[in-house]
Amino acid sequence: MKLTIFGATGATGTCLTGQSLAAGHDVTAVVRDPARLAVPAHPRLRTVTADVLDPASITPAIAGADAVITAVGPRGTGPTTIIQDSVRSIIQAMQKTGTRRLLEVSGSVVTDEGESPYLRYLLKPVARRTFLRHVCADMRRGEDQIRESNLDWTIVRPPALTSKPATRTYRTAIDRNLPHGFTVSRADLAACMLTLLGDPATVHRHVAIAN
Repeated sequence: MKLTIFGATGATGTCLTGQSLAAGHDVTAVVRDPARLAVPAHPRLRTVTADVLDPASITPAIAGADAVITAVGPRGTGPTTIIQDSVRSIIQAMQKTGTRRLLEVSGSVVTDEGESPYLRYLLKPVARRTFLRHVCADMRRGEDQIRESNLDWTIVRPPALTSKPATRTYRTAIDRNLPHGFTVSRADLAACMLTLLGDPATVHRHVAIAN
């Protein structure tokens, strides 16, 4: 497939870009600073310098793509609108180019469906009121915009991300979180997302993943 990846210089985006190339896909990595792209040069890798918040800037990078993957996210836990703002821009550019398949990295913190009572009624409400309140609000607004679009979207909701190697033994669930799903490696998250690209059963669904 021809894939356009946003957030390619981040830890998750690096895994997504590297695994996409290894799987034989053609990748366009959209970055603000090409010097921060950790993936080595490759014949099927095209790097485009553009501002993800500017639809006109990213439209050429999306034109001709079979699918778009966004791993754009905040770098800390302070006030942020980067997810919702980037999603809005990506949707506008996709609608202009006619590309329909969109996968987005969100987070399991946005919902309690499928959680144990401990997480549902104690841990997650506290997290959403305190240190994750800004990130959670941004994720939820980004998800809302995706669901309101006319695109063939899949929202992936991982828990805390780690830098551990891929296990290929991750768990998934549709439209609910996973019990005892506390962490997942970025490598497994990337591997899972690549399997979702061509899976029509996950269109307009939320996919939870955890190790």
